[in-house]
Order: sequence, then C-alpha cells, then structure tokens
Amino acid sequence: MMKVILLKDVKNLGKKDQELEVANGYAANYLFPNKLAVALTDRGKEIRDEQQKQLKDIEDQKIAEAQEMVGKLASITLEFKAKIAGDGRMVGTISTKQIVEELKEKHHLIIDKRKFIDHYLVNALGFTRLKIELHKGVVGVVNVHVTESK
Repeated sequence: MMKVILLKDVKNLGKKDQELEVANGYAANYLFPNKLAVALTDRGKEIRDEQQKQLKDIEDQKIAEAQEMVGKLASITLEFKAKIAGDGRMVGTISTKQIVEELKEKHHLIIDKRKFIDHYLVNALGFTRLKIELHKGVVGVVNVHVTESK
C-alpha cells in the first residue's frame, strides 16, 4: 500500500487534495501516469499547501474586490425613462441587460447580468432596489429610478 495526495477528484476514490492509501500498482499504473495523484512525501505536502495558499489568496482578493464594488453600487442610482400607458402603467420593462449596460457606460462597472438575485424586470415607475451577488456571500444593491418620459 502507498499513501498519495489526489491532484484532482477521482470517481469512487476521493476529492482533490485528499490523502489516501491505495495499492502500489493502482498508484503506479493509473494515478501517477494520468497526473491524478502524487506520492505523499514532504515535497508533495509542500506543493499541496502552496497551491491551497495561492487559491486562498486569490479568493480573498476576489472577495475584497466584490466588497469594494458593493460600496460603489451603494452610491449609484441609475435613471431610466419610460412611456406611460393611458391607465398609468409603464409600457415595457427595464431589463437586467439594460441595467448592466448602463453601469458599464456611465460608471465603468462590469457586472454579469446572470449575477442578479432578483430576476424580475423593473416594470413600475419609482425606485427599485435590485440585489446582485457579486461573489459567493457578497451581495450588492443597485438602485434603479424610473421616471415618465414626456
């Protein structure tokens, strides 16, 4: 038997970065040639720990950027004009795509329209607050103000 560290998820065996004990032949003939695992040595542990630290640093940076974006979004109110039907209802809607384009053009903020938590369209006059998940666990709010176009 040989101890290995998995480099990738292996079906019916284990998850990435997991330490396992496998048969020598399985490791030598399948895991190592397919770059699915490395032998559990001090160097192997160092490499794994280094990779995990790099991933954590990247994750921390993304969270910091997302939190900075939350602050920027809080100070922005997007203005849209819409026509009003005879019964006082708004004609058409303001889509998330329009909101994303407005943020990009006027405020130089790039947000993926699929990140909106509120998937409804803005179809009423006045203020609407839409939530955007900028990163896992980091939610920003964009304010949309719709007024009547004359």
